Amino acid sequence: METRLWKLARRSLPVGGRTLVMGVLNVTPDSFSDGGLFYDFGRAVERAGEMADEGADIIDVGGESTRPGGAPVSAEDELRRVAPVVAAVAAKAGVPVSVDTTRAQVARAALDSGAEIVNDISGLRFEPELATEAARAGAGLVLMHSRGERETLHALEPVEDIMDEVVASLRRSVAEATGRGVGRESIVIDPGVGFGKSHWQNLELIARLDDFAAAFPEFPVLVGTSRKSFIGRITGGAPAGGRLHGTMATVTAAILRGAHVVRVHDVRAAVETARVAEEIRAVNRKS
Repeated sequence: METRLWKLARRSLPVGGRTLVMGVLNVTPDSFSDGGLFYDFGRAVERAGEMADEGADIIDVGGESTRPGGAPVSAEDELRRVAPVVAAVAAKAGVPVSVDTTRAQVARAALDSGAEIVNDISGLRFEPELATEAARAGAGLVLMHSRGERETLHALEPVEDIMDEVVASLRRSVAEATGRGVGRESIVIDPGVGFGKSHWQNLELIARLDDFAAAFPEFPVLVGTSRKSFIGRITGGAPAGGRLHGTMATVTAAILRGAHVVRVHDVRAAVETARVAEEIRAVNRKS
């Protein structure tokens, strides 16, 4: 896999050789997977340090749950949750910090507090001005596919052809971002597994990730499957905290199909899984 540089606000990360692991840090009381565990400031900063020690390349801080049925929060509440944690983690963790937000106001404050990446699950559909803030800071920008508004992200009926929908939507997102000054070398794309897709469409996106990547040869691909409900369905109704092995199976499949970045809750397991998957991928390409 060709190695390239992902340009962030204050550094660049190589992508394409070793898979980057983005650790999830939810500073919310109601996340589907770890709601409330890291809502406390001190515990959140401690967990960020643990993830860095476990091998995380990026720590992704989010202040609003996007789980099905999650309660929306105001920009002020999201900012209150996120900004202090971003500042502390950026100062101590030694790895780049990402802010998981759809709001330009929150992105701006987080970037000013030390974040180097903005991870937007709406692909700039909610607040296109977010791209302006990323461009101002020279930050990395993750554009994820989703459909609907905040209240309907998980409630819409799936489209018939998910690959065509995801590719077309993300092409619009990329055009919006570059039109607002974001450098192409700063953009990473995410097909949005679990957001407005059926069970089988989630599996299709992973199985056909190489086709998705081929549609965007210029951009690295991020995949976030960690602990999601389709894994629970496959594993006999396992709760979110019991989906580790299923998650690592999807991480392996994604890496073998071309993922450059994986977003996970269980960092150490993902780092070890990625190293093995990369060795398999390298042998396969030599044969």
